[in-house]
Amino acid sequence: MVGGPSQLELFDPKPALDRLHGKRLPSSFGSINSQFLESDPICLGSTRTWGRYGQSGMDMSDLIPHMHSHADTITLVRSCAVDSVIHAPAHYQMNSGRILMGYPSLGSWITYGLGNESDNLPSFVVMAQPQGTPEGGAPCWSAGFLPASQQGTLFRPGANPIVNLASDDPAFDRRRQRRILDYTQQLNRRQLKPDDTELEARISSYELAFRMQAEAPEAVDTTRESRETRSLYGLDNPVTSEFGTRCLIARRLMERGVRFVQLYSGGGPVAWQWDAHDDVNANHARMCGATDRPVSALLTDLKRRGLLDDTLVVWGGEFGRTPVSQKGSRGRDHNATGFTMWFAGGGVRPGMIYGATDEIGLNAIEGRAHINDIHATILHLMGLDHLRLTHLHSGRDERLTDVGGSVLQRIVSA
Repeated sequence: MVGGPSQLELFDPKPALDRLHGKRLPSSFGSINSQFLESDPICLGSTRTWGRYGQSGMDMSDLIPHMHSHADTITLVRSCAVDSVIHAPAHYQMNSGRILMGYPSLGSWITYGLGNESDNLPSFVVMAQPQGTPEGGAPCWSAGFLPASQQGTLFRPGANPIVNLASDDPAFDRRRQRRILDYTQQLNRRQLKPDDTELEARISSYELAFRMQAEAPEAVDTTRESRETRSLYGLDNPVTSEFGTRCLIARRLMERGVRFVQLYSGGGPVAWQWDAHDDVNANHARMCGATDRPVSALLTDLKRRGLLDDTLVVWGGEFGRTPVSQKGSRGRDHNATGFTMWFAGGGVRPGMIYGATDEIGLNAIEGRAHINDIHATILHLMGLDHLRLTHLHSGRDERLTDVGGSVLQRIVSA
């Protein structure tokens, strides 16, 4: 959720903050490390309507009504933390564990460790929204120093996610393509050196592209789904159809063996991100309106198809929002020290609330879950040990979690 969704408007109600609304932030909470705040910030309470849902009694606001039915499906982690309040560095850290670009992304590490289950589709697929990619850009799905073949494959928005997959020339048939490709690959292999992962990845990508012509068009064709399924994802509603289509394609790709699928809600102009600096209610009403139904549908669909136990769904942004107003508006600035993410399926404990922030939702004070811990947990759920999944680079055994990270054992099912 690009831009930083507000935990205070979605999953982490704070009555104490509501009582402090309009007052200066008490000094007892310390200073706020954010990007645009002025001195003496003013507390900003939430105006959302809250309820407790499911047997777990999980708090959720009226902004995400479709998610209410999944309170006993998800694991809510309220104590997340990263090291930067700037979008791009936080994007890099959320994806690669570091605030600098050039390091392998989570999807690359997982496909490097587990390989692919499909010969005819990429192992790691990224789908951005039509308005643009996240501020961090392509380094968010980079393979870094891992083999280049582990980088994410970007599917384009719109009716044709994979461009140039088929030729418009009827004379350019599969047999002719195969002959040209064989000759091209022969020339490439003459130049291939043992440490040239870029050329090796290009050779592999040409072969994959050839094979994708047979399977990929069917994999991304949502018209093959029933009317009920298309309606479930909101494809019959212009507000939800775009993100709903990507969620449905994600399910279809996972069914066909794609290992890691990453969907971005937010990108391009600020108006199309979760970056609620001016009016958090208006911003989140728009972003939740586009995503709540499709995300809920994905969980429902995975569950009824028997796929959720074997599929880990992770929801979150690069950070959260501050409990204080930005320059007197109804907006909130960036907050990296205490925000919410949720997990579902894939071996997590459903209906659980893990960790807590302080009385105003500023800092994680219980069960702090740094991004290194979150990555360690995701790898653990995928059957990988973050301490042993390493790659020798510049004389150092590098890993996703750098020199930190502990598995959040309490959220893992026994």
